[in-house]
Amino acid sequence: MSVTATITPGATLLDPQDHTLIMIDHQSQMAFATHSIDAVSLRNNAALVAKAAAGFGVSTILTTVAEKSFSGPMFDEIAAAFPGLGALDRTSMNAWEDAAVVNRINEIGKGRIVLAGLWTSVCIVGPALSALDQGFEVYVIADACGDVSAEAHERAMDRMVQAGVRPMTSLQYLLELQRDWGRGETYDMTTGIAKQHGGAYGLGIIYAKSMFGAQEHA
Repeated sequence: MSVTATITPGATLLDPQDHTLIMIDHQSQMAFATHSIDAVSLRNNAALVAKAAAGFGVSTILTTVAEKSFSGPMFDEIAAAFPGLGALDRTSMNAWEDAAVVNRINEIGKGRIVLAGLWTSVCIVGPALSALDQGFEVYVIADACGDVSAEAHERAMDRMVQAGVRPMTSLQYLLELQRDWGRGETYDMTTGIAKQHGGAYGLGIIYAKSMFGAQEHA
């Protein structure tokens, strides 16, 4: 069979306009019992995702559970990326069973959902499986999620992937939104986020730019 290649991105790749990001329950009380990822890495990855989404103008929903009575405020790194947006507070563990969240999803009107939050096995599995059942495409940013144990997180990811969720990482999310270093209007923003939150990759950017003025595009 003959196949012809074209300069066309894959249909399952994300772009800033085709999805809604929902950041769920990145809160103090939820983080205290999270042991599948250390708190520093979790906060760093959540900040990377939030800054990427804000910088690229991604439709975003922030939501908390029992913020005032139990779980505390959303991480400052996330709130700071979306000044004025505010978080929708819930009583339901499954955000897809909260009327305010679902109404906002419908107002935005996009068929792709990207999820990140705490805990993977409860507050991410719930909306992921619910959204899939209703015909949405669902992505989960695995390293911006966490659970009470590595086992809990991994089994939750397995369950969602088996159901059709597409897993990804926080740095992958940033770079997939950029996708072409020739997009000069977002180049400095993307590399700036990577330098601050991209770990060894970010250090490499700092080194290359400092030592010999390197850049990824011509």
